[in-house]
Amino acid sequence: MKKIIILSASLCGILAFSQTKKLTMEEAILGLGANLRIESLSQLQWIPNQNSFTESVKTNYGGALVVRQVPDMKTDTLVRSKDFSEFNLKVVPMLNWIDENQAWFKQGNEYILWNKATKKSEKLYTTPVAAEVDEFETNTKSVAYVVDNNLFLIDSNKNTHQITQDGSYEVVNGKSVHREEFGIHKGTFFSPKGNYLAFYRMDQSMVEDYPIIDWSTTPAVNKNIKYPFAGRASHQVTLGIFNPKTNKTVFLQTGEPKDQYLTSITWNPDEKSIYVGILNREQNHLKLNQYDAQTGKLIKTLFEETHDKYVEPQNELYFLPNGKEFVWWSQRDGFMHLYRYDLNGKLINQITKGDWIVNEIAGKNEKQKQLLITATKDGAMEKHLYAVNWENGKIERIDTEKGYHNFNVNSAGTYALDNWSNETMPRKIDVISTDKKFTKNLLTAKNSLAEYQMPKVENVTLKADDGTDLYGKLIYPTDFNSSKKYPVIVYLYNGPHAQMNQNRFPASGNLWYDYMAQNGYVVFVMDGRGSSNRGLAFEQAIYRKSGQIEMSDQMKGVEFLKSKSFVDGERMGIHGWSYGGFMTTSFMLHKPDVFKVGVAGGPVMDWSLYEAMYTERYMDTPQTNPEGFAQSKLLDKTKNLQGKLLLIHGTDDNVVVWQHSIDFLRNAVRNGVQIDYFVYPGYEHNVRGKDRVHLMQKISDYFDLYLKK
Repeated sequence: MKKIIILSASLCGILAFSQTKKLTMEEAILGLGANLRIESLSQLQWIPNQNSFTESVKTNYGGALVVRQVPDMKTDTLVRSKDFSEFNLKVVPMLNWIDENQAWFKQGNEYILWNKATKKSEKLYTTPVAAEVDEFETNTKSVAYVVDNNLFLIDSNKNTHQITQDGSYEVVNGKSVHREEFGIHKGTFFSPKGNYLAFYRMDQSMVEDYPIIDWSTTPAVNKNIKYPFAGRASHQVTLGIFNPKTNKTVFLQTGEPKDQYLTSITWNPDEKSIYVGILNREQNHLKLNQYDAQTGKLIKTLFEETHDKYVEPQNELYFLPNGKEFVWWSQRDGFMHLYRYDLNGKLINQITKGDWIVNEIAGKNEKQKQLLITATKDGAMEKHLYAVNWENGKIERIDTEKGYHNFNVNSAGTYALDNWSNETMPRKIDVISTDKKFTKNLLTAKNSLAEYQMPKVENVTLKADDGTDLYGKLIYPTDFNSSKKYPVIVYLYNGPHAQMNQNRFPASGNLWYDYMAQNGYVVFVMDGRGSSNRGLAFEQAIYRKSGQIEMSDQMKGVEFLKSKSFVDGERMGIHGWSYGGFMTTSFMLHKPDVFKVGVAGGPVMDWSLYEAMYTERYMDTPQTNPEGFAQSKLLDKTKNLQGKLLLIHGTDDNVVVWQHSIDFLRNAVRNGVQIDYFVYPGYEHNVRGKDRVHLMQKISDYFDLYLKK
């Protein structure tokens, strides 16, 4: 008994020691992708038209892909890594299922077809090494790709077609356009059966050149890009349709003005027509148009949407199984919801409604006439799966646990793979039935941070001036002592299309916050009005006055912090990147007595120097909103600076171009104001990989230098 007691005491000592373990900077930045990686399962995907899914496993004879049947969970080996030895692969490649019998994968520039029955692979074709983007079509097993801004197609007979001849620096074919705003993420669109290929053509000849300097060679080399500044000339986009049988292309007659935006590209299931959302440059008037795929002529405008601020299409049409009705995404009632239309553009019914948003359509259950959607119905910081009847709108939640859930739904919409986490659960992966009668846990991950002394994280709800709830997180220093006074770091973004606070692992949302808390800081992160996932009014509060409402909301956080006895209101720092860099600099100049130290990365300093699509949505143009642009402009306000400010920028930034911070420094010199500055050579808008450790160490050291006594 005595020995047992001694061993127990020893274990307690080890546990106590392990609980004081602190994150290194490298672990805080890269750890979740390395030694602190959360356990997961790979190649989890449903086989089409079956109630079975695949999973990659390791065995004594190498890697394998197994298939698991639902609901009995019977498991069989589907294929082994040795079956791909001819391709010099030591693991089973990521298979992209075409149907229940065959899949394709890509090895380098080779497209390879795999047969489930024979376990054999067949090389289809090889795209050029210079191919920039490509897309595989499953019905005809064709591939489209781009070389030197010209579009090519390898058809089902393995014949290569050069679709465009005019590709150049100024004319771009087959790539995403409009700087990937409006939900655009690609530049080619195969028709449902693969018989036609639609593609974007972007003429940039009228857009100004902007220099990006490569400093890695001697002498340095200039590489111009086309950058459409707000209020200035923008590119002109058209949509072509290529027919490989005739080897001819027809362009849609989308009309003028030519600098309008084309988005929501969707083929009709019959391949006879194609739908395009035509958004005017002012972004307040959208037309959903249908065009004849053979002639390019306008068939009809199905409906129009207008708004006194802006309309922002973000999704393609989603056709229902009968092919005669489609689902349209719209924020017309203030929240992103789903609407059912017939082919004539007549609204049949609004499918979803309420003060919450739909995130995605994850699948469908045709028999039950249900869409499987993810949404924020049960809280803006969470994401859950719901089944909603597309005829009567009846909605029911499928998953049961609080948290942030990601789903992969089978073809029939009867089962889903649920990969989720919350503040206390690193990861769970379950297979669930959409009738809620079956649940099987596949993985409950261990907490890779269990040995670390992690700080307390408190969820905070504050009120904006108009009574709107603002959600934030307060991260306490480890070894917290309520009688002490601690320095504070406020991290923020607070811009559109981003949400910093979600109920997912780790609880803080970012291990760098935990690192700083372990080193004696209070850290505070809050999503103010203007940020994502809260509805249109919440986002549009910043319209034409970027920086003002956001500062007002963040000041509620400052007041909250200063109300805490353990917060040293004289030692407050602020940090953000991109829009967050704009907000950080805005605070240091517009409210110079609030924060002692600021670190702004990739900051927008003048919205007239930012790209047209984004800026004109939220700010209009410098010509139509001179007061808003002048108020938010930071280039001419350096003389207001009282605290210490560190600016950081990538020399190759093609999003927030380098001129923003260079012009800011010029004004600082002119006004005799001292600014600290650091650049990352060769980096674009973000610093990633191992060099990000260097970045965050520099930021942390700067706070240590000026905030710690």
